[in-house]
Amino acid sequence: MKAFYSFLMKYRQPKDIDELTSFANRAYEDHGFPKQSKSYDEVSRYLEMNGHYLDSMSIFDQAWEIYQEDEKGL
Repeated sequence: MKAFYSFLMKYRQPKDIDELTSFANRAYEDHGFPKQSKSYDEVSRYLEMNGHYLDSMSIFDQAWEIYQEDEKGL
């Protein structure tokens, strides 16, 4: 299982085209993001305290669901 951050980085784009792309772009710029984590709780706690760039935690929840589906397909 790869880290959530690695999964998220495949959604980076030069322009924010949707909420997921915006999240990926901001996480890339966030040097404190837990890049090696595979834990929902760890990433969620981090974003609750430091994810000022997220309009809503539901964006993270949606991304986590896609991450889990993506990991099942491996």
